[in-house]
Amino acid sequence: MDNLRSTADIMDGILKDKKIEKYTYTLSQSEKQELNLENGGFKLLRTVFNNSGSIRVFLGAKMGSVSGNDITEEGLKKLVDDGILAAESASEDPCHDIAPGQGNDVFRQGVYEPDMDKFIERIKELLDVVKNDYPKVKIMSSVGSYDRWTWISRNSNGTEFEDFAGQYHFFVEICASDGEKTTGLDYSGFSCKDLDRPFIEMGDIKRHLEDIQNSIYPETLEGKFEGTVIVTPGCAADFIYMTLSNYIGEGVVIDGTSLWLDKVGEKVADEKLTIALKPYDDRIVMGERGTANGFRSEEVTLIDKGVLKTHWLSLYGANKTGRPVVKNTGSDLIVEPGDKTLDELIASVDKGLILGGFSGGQPGTNGEFSGVAKNSFLIENGKVKCAVTETMVNGNLGEAFRNIRGISKEVLCDGSSVVPYIAIDGIVISGK
Repeated sequence: MDNLRSTADIMDGILKDKKIEKYTYTLSQSEKQELNLENGGFKLLRTVFNNSGSIRVFLGAKMGSVSGNDITEEGLKKLVDDGILAAESASEDPCHDIAPGQGNDVFRQGVYEPDMDKFIERIKELLDVVKNDYPKVKIMSSVGSYDRWTWISRNSNGTEFEDFAGQYHFFVEICASDGEKTTGLDYSGFSCKDLDRPFIEMGDIKRHLEDIQNSIYPETLEGKFEGTVIVTPGCAADFIYMTLSNYIGEGVVIDGTSLWLDKVGEKVADEKLTIALKPYDDRIVMGERGTANGFRSEEVTLIDKGVLKTHWLSLYGANKTGRPVVKNTGSDLIVEPGDKTLDELIASVDKGLILGGFSGGQPGTNGEFSGVAKNSFLIENGKVKCAVTETMVNGNLGEAFRNIRGISKEVLCDGSSVVPYIAIDGIVISGK
């Protein structure tokens, strides 16, 4: 990939010629080497290159934001001109801003030179494991890729960040069958920076294979009851992001509809729950290094032992509300593990579910949620009984955070998050 610094120098010259005094921009180049598999066999190998550029232009209290894929000199000139036009037509809002000068930094993450032969060997190894150990499971499709990219970001306050990064990524789509009985589809994936471990040990691949094989003969629940739901790590991450958006996200804080608007420093969840964003944690493969506003990304604890520490605001949200800015946009979720094993959590449940997935709409501002339990299993008297189908779960996000029965010692590390199993009381579970 070409040297982006020289391209950035050209961009600086264009901005100087246009007499743009306040701006922030990012230029990036990426390369993807992709392997596609279908029905257990390799189907396609391709390499894809991509360039992109984005800029925010400030004209007084007006801000224009545009992006494009042409970072030649002519493409950059058009990008700047489009940014100027966008700013001229924008409404005035002095809350739009860029971070004060952060100095210069060069970041390096992951693996920048791939071993594609070993990557293919690891994929073949997984296919053999599935064939031998999970004979009822069929891999419908999967995609393995090595992604490498570099970006450079500069702004008019003198900040310059440059990042060089590379990672392996693997995604698989599976189902299971026995004679004429077939399950629905399930999915799993992970990112990694080395190939030291077999893929069956990565992310939650093994759990998904076991669960789908055990889901061929699901049972339909009858009636409705209030019970305990043990949320699997991947599903728990979805619920956590949904809850954070609903209660401390920028939109609900700016418009004042957040039920946690005045709860900073107060207990909003069970004391067993600690949620943080940690971009420099070694388990996060590609942690965020710079925000769109030009801040160097930082670690932040959002909830500490049940106590709300901050709302989740960008520089714009902070300026709009007078509250602190969070220098992290959140692709590096870390939830602290608990003191119980998964088996102990299951043994403590009289009646409930292991919730493998959830399909439902966005909750309202009151936090009420309702949806279909996917890839889930009934628990009765401390034991997993069977897979279930046509089952609904509903509750309230805020109450769920307060009604945590336990958190597992085991965590799922998929390269972008580290999350345990979370057992939650008081969830309404409904069958036919």
